[in-house]
Amino acid sequence: MANVTVIGAQWGDEGKGKIVDWLASRADVVVRFQGGHNAGHTLVIDGKTYKLSLLPSGIVSGTLSVIGNGVVLDPWALRDEVAKVEGQGVSITDENLAVADNCPLILPLHRDLDALRETAAGKGKIGTTGRGIGPAYEDKVGRRAIRVCDLAHLDTLEPQLDRLCAHHDALRAGFGQPPVDRAALLEELREIAPFVLKFAQPVWKRLKKVRRAGAKILFEGAQGVLLDVDHGTYPFVTSSNTVSGTAASGSGLGPNSTGYVLGIVKAYTTRVGSGPFPTELEDDIGQRLGTRGHEFGTVTGRKRRVGWFDAVLVRQSCAISGVTGIALTKIDVLDGLDQVAICTGYRLHGKVYDYLPSHAADQAACEPIYEEMDGWHESTAGARSYADLPANAIKYIQRIQELIECPVALVSTSPERDDTILMRDPFVD
Repeated sequence: MANVTVIGAQWGDEGKGKIVDWLASRADVVVRFQGGHNAGHTLVIDGKTYKLSLLPSGIVSGTLSVIGNGVVLDPWALRDEVAKVEGQGVSITDENLAVADNCPLILPLHRDLDALRETAAGKGKIGTTGRGIGPAYEDKVGRRAIRVCDLAHLDTLEPQLDRLCAHHDALRAGFGQPPVDRAALLEELREIAPFVLKFAQPVWKRLKKVRRAGAKILFEGAQGVLLDVDHGTYPFVTSSNTVSGTAASGSGLGPNSTGYVLGIVKAYTTRVGSGPFPTELEDDIGQRLGTRGHEFGTVTGRKRRVGWFDAVLVRQSCAISGVTGIALTKIDVLDGLDQVAICTGYRLHGKVYDYLPSHAADQAACEPIYEEMDGWHESTAGARSYADLPANAIKYIQRIQELIECPVALVSTSPERDDTILMRDPFVD
């Protein structure tokens, strides 16, 4: 049996949570390999809604869930999320949750710096979640991070705190803020350490063992490819690599372990926060799609920007991430429209582009070229076979496949786990 890597192929919020939950029920392990608690996944199971930010989606179904070393971990957010999910009747123990002992920690000083920068940026705001993700990744690559394993050695942490505070105290001074309260930070770390350490382990070792035993591993990406720090709409991106290749480095397994790459794609396009969005709709149709699709961020509650399906961006994402097949979600949101449109290219300074240019000013100036198709008035909600879909919805899906040069492996027709049309099983070689 193959492993499966799930990534978002747009700007995130594509409905990964439902698809990962559906796949997790058939997997032996689910692994988060990048991002932090800025990623929001909503699962709806038997009418019950679970909102996850840091925990892998497999935790709800009792599947072994692993937070890999590529994640930046807010230990207090982890504690609160575990308590919240346990309050919904889910059992979480060191048997079904493992945290990489080499995960960098998100500290209160990271949240402080995130907020200070966004406030000072004015019109140049990137639109972060304010949860300290970016500053934590900066400290990771700057080799001054406090990691999960350090929680077991707090009595000898002073040299690391010297290095960390030398950096942050200078930044805080620039914002007119007092130095880091080291004693308070150490006390907070001592308080949270026992909770985190009961889940901590070298997860690469555990994953190697379960893989050798023939386990099916599901790698769960956060955010979307268009927010990748290298390949996304820079600088309006996240602070980690969101492409499928990160599953290898962010989990401790090699690149031959990632298996089938499933790109999650919404049947239209949405984006949270600032940055270019060529197909954005600021009219009644955009309002309709946003309302019907309940387009509000899982983590922030921010209203998402909405637009027509952008085949140029999805084709680019699929190529960069080596997507094997896509899962098309929220097709039911398009029900009832007389016409639907797909972006097939951009017009920029008199030239036609079949890709999104790298420069931010060029991205912002791209004008979409649309292909229009007849819509459908029949309902697709809850359909569980291809034959249940209206003819024009099938034509729409087929045209998307052609334009993005990647097959559709499954179609999601509602937030419920079982409302899924399977064309190809990602777990079968």
